[in-house]
Amino acid sequence: MITGKQRSKLKSIANGLSAVFSIGKSGITENVIKAIDDYLDANEIIKVSIQEGAELEPKLVCNELAEKLNAEFVQAIGRKFVLYRRAKSKDKRKIVL
Repeated sequence: MITGKQRSKLKSIANGLSAVFSIGKSGITENVIKAIDDYLDANEIIKVSIQEGAELEPKLVCNELAEKLNAEFVQAIGRKFVLYRRAKSKDKRKIVL
């Protein structure tokens, strides 16, 4: 669980990021989970967008992904959301909270 200060720092980091991954009409598939999991392993933080045609609720999708990936919800704005997961290996840690 991250604190309010840590969440604020992650929000400021996420502000400069572009959405790396887009979720479409098919929703959360195994491929989506795998791709986001791999990206979190490498970068610790990810911004994801939900395509306009998709009938998905961003907060619900974000919470479901956070649970499945053992990640932390950072924020959701419009059709974009941010997830954070601390790297397991100290060598791969890029974000210091």
